[in-house]
Parts: sequence; structure tokens; C-alpha cells
Amino acid sequence: MSGRITIVDVARKAEVSISSVSSALNGGGEVSESTRKRILAAAKELGWVPSLRGRSLSGKRTFAVGLVVQRQPEVLSSDPFFAAFISGIEAVLEPRGQALVLQMATDAAASTERYRRLSAEHRVDGVFLDEIRVNDPRIALLQELGTPTVAVNSEESGSPFPSVRQSYRQGITEVVEHLVRLGHRRIAHVTGAMDFIHSHQRLDAWRAALAATGIEPGPVFEGDFTLSAGTAAADALLTPDRDVTAIVCANDLMAIGLMARAADLGVRVPRDVSVTGYDGNDMGTYLRPSLTTVMTSPSAIGRSAATMLLDAIDGNPVEDVAIDPARLVVRQSTAAPPTTA
Repeated sequence: MSGRITIVDVARKAEVSISSVSSALNGGGEVSESTRKRILAAAKELGWVPSLRGRSLSGKRTFAVGLVVQRQPEVLSSDPFFAAFISGIEAVLEPRGQALVLQMATDAAASTERYRRLSAEHRVDGVFLDEIRVNDPRIALLQELGTPTVAVNSEESGSPFPSVRQSYRQGITEVVEHLVRLGHRRIAHVTGAMDFIHSHQRLDAWRAALAATGIEPGPVFEGDFTLSAGTAAADALLTPDRDVTAIVCANDLMAIGLMARAADLGVRVPRDVSVTGYDGNDMGTYLRPSLTTVMTSPSAIGRSAATMLLDAIDGNPVEDVAIDPARLVVRQSTAAPPTTA
């Protein structure tokens, strides 16, 4: 037999009606147990697999979940964090016959509209809410639509949706303490775009960690999580009259861009300035010097978020999940500050 096996083929093999096959395969009670077993045996022998379209029509489910990434396309293609996060989601969805609808948006209005259409047009059964912004309009929209939603790294209190979180505070505190132990007293910070809540979270954690050591915060440069932002930060912070001896970046991409530009400027890492990142992607291990960073777990976050969302879609109670905190990984890009006269 060639082509896709259908319930017509199963009915012919089992010598029953098509309606009996449909009932047996969908768990209906309109056939006897002996007939059901004969139908299931025929389906197995033929290699029949359920049609996603048929399942959707019969169960009023799409068997799909949605994720809208609000970033420039070049960020998604260059940042391994997203690939690891999505692979974690897929590891849960694929065995359960679910599909991920991934869309991109370049601004807040487009992102909100894409979530509205995914939900209002019944293209997905639920959504992930990632990259949450300050006063994010998607939150009120998804509440209004009643869409099953799981948030990723939302605020630690007040979130209307169940959330999977990985604490950032411990890792950033460890970065600051590591630099202070090395002797650094003038430590700058390169933030992500400040409309993201996690940019504020990392900035606040950096300031709090410095305050705990009695050291005044150094200059702050606002980036946008891109390589080019790291280049711009280097131009702003590594001036000839600089007094900055260490720079804490809010992600690895900016740290990599900063280190590349530092080399162009004749500033040696870590001899002249120490640099740290955040995320722990593999690219940092191939740099010379390799990048000291805060190691996160995007794949584990994705797996937990997907499990939670499927439970929410099924109507099961869902509690917040806390992933093990992000932690400092010391490599070669940090060292004692240069001596001064």
C-alpha cells in the first residue's frame, strides 16, 4: 500500500464501517470491546497515525502553542540563547504531538497584534510570554482573551500568569563579588534595552551588589543586547582618560562585541580591563581570552515552560517553577586591575 494510511484503509482491513473506526480511534463508546481491539490491531498493522487536522476538528483544539519573539531578526540568528530555549520547548512538544508557532515582531505594537491574532483566530491553544516589557500591553490582552499563558522570567510578584523563573540576582552578585576580590573599584555596566524588565532586574542587582561592598557604581551604558551595542559601549567606556577597570555586560553578545572593539582600540582584556557577560552561551568559550559569564539554563527554562503550558491548556492547576539560579563561571576575561601610580 502506498501513500498515507487513512481510516478508510483501517476500516477495510478490519472489515468494519468508517464510523466504527472513527469511534474506536477517538475513544467513543459506540463499538464493542472486541471490535475496538480488532480496529486498533488493524491500525497498528497498517502503520496508521492520527491526522493533526482531524484531531483539531474533532477536539476543537489546534494542538499548537505560540511564541512571538520581539527582537530584530539578526539578534535571533546570532544569539544562541533563543535556539536553546526553543529546543527545550520542542523537547516537550514533539513527543506529545504538539507544534510550535514561532513568529517575530520588531516593535511592541506588532508583537501585541501577533499575539491577538494567534489567540483570537484560534490558531494556537496557548502561548508563551517571553521578553516581558515594562507596562507590557500583551499581559492585559491575553488576560482579556482568556488565553492559557505561561510567562518566562516575569516579575517575582504580581504576575497574573504562572511563570518559570531563573534567578538572576545570585549570578550577578557573584560577578560583582568576584571583580571586587580581584581589586576592581571602578566597575561599569552595559544594560540591555531598558524597556525590558530583565534589563532593570540586572541593573538593579548590579547596583545592589556594589552597594553591599560599599563601592559606588561606575558608569552605565544602555545597550540593546546586540554585538553592535557592545561595540558602542567600548567606544563610550574605553576612552583614553578612562578610569573603568571592569565592565559587567547584561548579555554575552554585548560582551563579545565590546571585547572585539577593545582589541581595535588597543585595550587589552583582561590586562587593561576585565569584561563579563550573562547567558553562558558557547561562543564565549571560543574567545581568546574566553569570557567570564553568568551561566543560565535556557533549555531547562523552555522544557519547564512547555510542560506548564500544556498542563494549563488541559485545565490542570499550574504553579510557578523556579529553575536553579544562574551562576558565575570564571574564565579568562577577568583579572586583577592594572596597577596605577
